[in-house]
Amino acid sequence: MTTPLTPPAPLTVLIADDQPLVRTGLSLILRAAPDIEVVGEAGDGEQAVQAAHRLRPDVVLMDIRMPVLDGVSATERLVAELPGIRVLALSTFDMDEYVIRALRAGASGFLPKDVSPEELATALRTVRSGEAVVAPRLLTRLIATFVSAPQPTTDLGGLTDRETEILRLIASGLDNTEIANALGIGVQTVKNHVTSVFAKLGVRDRAQAVIAAYESGLVRARNGST
Repeated sequence: MTTPLTPPAPLTVLIADDQPLVRTGLSLILRAAPDIEVVGEAGDGEQAVQAAHRLRPDVVLMDIRMPVLDGVSATERLVAELPGIRVLALSTFDMDEYVIRALRAGASGFLPKDVSPEELATALRTVRSGEAVVAPRLLTRLIATFVSAPQPTTDLGGLTDRETEILRLIASGLDNTEIANALGIGVQTVKNHVTSVFAKLGVRDRAQAVIAAYESGLVRARNGST
């Protein structure tokens, strides 16, 4: 007799937003996805941190502008206190300096609040898998707007020449396949280099790697060139 397959565990989400109407709308949208379960809601960053400790969701959908404790500070605490939980930041505006701060704090990506239901569900699944959800070219625009000068604390000295070249291409908005085509190497080789770059820079994903590239001066924020 064939044993029936056990269905995969649902993706659990905690919604943090100071507007009840937004929380309700997001909850209704996500409850329509059969593989996503909304396990709780929070009205500010402090409540979000407390609820995350209690509920242990896979992903916290975090508004970055909230009272009591904003989404950036809440993200910093969650990354430090509950590193297994991913944070997906939400912003009303595409060009928002708080987005850069949230990514720097450890958020795994961000979305504008007018994102489609399908894009929101896909983004949550991607974040749970360990990937970042930030369109590279949009991230490049964000950094070019809000990161104005290299930071002396960001050092790329540990990267090899090839790794530095790959980081520069990541910062220009290329994905792994595009990098492989540009350099004439295999995609798996690119993935191996990217993993090494992340480890040496102490970053979790492409979003933080791109920020590091700009802050180090490898890529200039003003015009996006070297």
